[in-house]
Order: sequence, then structure tokens, then C-alpha cells
Amino acid sequence: MFERLEEILVRCRDLESQLADPKVIGDAARYKQVAKEYGSVVKLARKYDEYKRVTGDLEVAQALLDEGTDAETKSYADAELQDLRGKRQKLQTDLEDMLLDSAAAQYASLIMEIRAGTGGEEAALFARDLYGMYTHYAVKRGWKTEVMSASASDLGGFREIAFSVSGEGAFRELQFESGGHRVQRVPVTEAQGRIHTSAATVAVLPEPDEVEIVIRDEDLQIDTMRSGGPGGQHQNKTESGVRITHLPSGLVVNCRDEKSQHKKKAKAMRVLRSRLYDMVEQKARSQRDAQRRTLIGSGDRSERIRTYNFPQNRVTDHRINVTLYNLDTIIAGDADELVKALLDYDRKQQLALAAPAAAAR
Repeated sequence: MFERLEEILVRCRDLESQLADPKVIGDAARYKQVAKEYGSVVKLARKYDEYKRVTGDLEVAQALLDEGTDAETKSYADAELQDLRGKRQKLQTDLEDMLLDSAAAQYASLIMEIRAGTGGEEAALFARDLYGMYTHYAVKRGWKTEVMSASASDLGGFREIAFSVSGEGAFRELQFESGGHRVQRVPVTEAQGRIHTSAATVAVLPEPDEVEIVIRDEDLQIDTMRSGGPGGQHQNKTESGVRITHLPSGLVVNCRDEKSQHKKKAKAMRVLRSRLYDMVEQKARSQRDAQRRTLIGSGDRSERIRTYNFPQNRVTDHRINVTLYNLDTIIAGDADELVKALLDYDRKQQLALAAPAAAAR
């Protein structure tokens, strides 16, 4: 770990020098590239710098304790040692977390897609509840959300909805939400009070920069979907959405949420770019299955990851065998405990995987 940190520290100092170089400052494209890389390593480099400083102070305190002749000096040095050891341990834990999260931290935003599964109208209402849970959690974390596209059901649920989430740590904290979500409760449409089981699927798509996914114009088929207006001269002239088909992959994205066709196309392109990027990542993960980004799950929509049992106020995450009895607060957006459990589990698994590799070197 420390070899990697030394490399990052050296690289950070080199990037700082480049940002002060008039040649780089005068080249807008190069300056932007250097600034972006610098932003991705500076926090880690500064944290490691602090770790090295505390380690140096600890060595001085240890020497003072070893060489001290009077009781007062030894007592002072011993107290200093205890304080510095605690600080160094916390810094080391922070560094481990930052290294493990470095892959997730590269994404400033993500796109979540929620689709109603089995269960008809009740599944659509559950999809709406999941959307509410994630957006309220995002508000609590100070993140920004934006609806990309939505298809509502008759009772106000969502057959499907796609929305973006942007903010520091958003992808890191939400990356494990991909998969099948199951709900057990008495539906509003159930007259006899029987508990039904319905489902919805969630996909978490990291949103890459445009430079990371190149989409050629000739690979796109863009159609404007029209719907009937109030009749007469308006019939078949009201533009209601944009559909973009990526011909090489067969991916299709629809957007109906904006009045402006230009904005609809821009949103649809963001979703398409994220889906294409996710396809590449899924393929890479399958090729390095034992060392994939997430050890918690595959991220496949077909994988059942969680059950929400309303009669028992219970949430169970099947991947990490965690059950919580505060479904009411979690579905309202207070999901910190669940998110933390997933992050802690992933951290332990990642460190366990890294230990044999480090020992082999």
C-alpha cells in the first residue's frame, strides 16, 4: 500500500509543478487534463503527507521516551505517544478507505434506472417508493438529482424511471444498489388485506465523461416520437419524445421529460453513454471475476439483493446477511445504516483479497 502511496505523492507533486508551468497554463486542453488528474490524487496525497508527518512525530516522541531520565519527561512523552498512535491508526484507516474507493471516486455522477417487475400496479408503486428513498437520501447527503425519463402508471407509480445523482461520494455509496428489490406488503389494490410480493429492478450506471465513451454519429438512429394533441390541426404534430438507437449494440433510450427536443436528446445521450460504459465494465468484471470492483454482487438486475417486508418493518440485504427493523425510516431516505453496512463489508472483503497479493510481493 505504501509503495502505491509514494507513487501517488510523487505524481501529485509533479502535477502541481505542471499546473504552475506557463506552457501548460497556455494550453487550455492540456491544463484541463492535468487539473483533472491532479484533482483525483491531491486528497490522497495530502492525507499520506499527514500520515508521514505524524509518523515522524511519533518516532521523535519514542526517542524522547527512550532517552528521558526524569519522570516528568517520560510521562509527557508517553502521553504524546498514545495520542500520536491513535492519530496514525486513524490516518492509516482513512488511507486504506481512500485507496479502495479510488475507482468509485472517479465518477462525479451516476444514473439510476428503476423498473417495475412482477406485481403489476403494486410493482410500479414500489418502484416509486424506491425512487423516493434514493432521492430523499440524496437530498440528505447534499447531492443533486435530475429526472432523465419516466413512465408513470395509472395509480401514480413508475413503470420505469431514470434519474441522475451527482455529488461527492454519490457513486461510492450507491454503487451496490444494482439488482432485484422485492417488497412484501398489503397492496392498496388489495381489498381482502392479503400480503403480496412484488419486485422492481435497479441499475446503477456510472456516468463517464464524454471523452471516455466515444459515440459516432453514424452509429445512431434518432427518432422523434409524436403523440396526438387535442385534435384538429394539432393532431400528430405534438412532439412528445426522442428515441435514440445505438445501432452496434442495439441499445434504445427514450426521453419524454423535457419540452425542448434539444434537452430531450441531451438527456437521452447521457443515459446511452452510461449504459454503454456499463456494458464495457460488466464485460471487464466478468473477465476478472475474482477481483471485480464489487465483491458484494454482480450488479446484474436478475440478482435478488434485498427484501422489504412492511408488515414486520424489516429490510434484509441477502448479499451481506444484514437485517434491520427500521424499514419505515429507510424507505423515507434515512438509509445511512444500510449503506454503511454495505461499505464496511466491501472494505473487509477488498482488504482480505489484497492481503495475499501483498504477501506474495
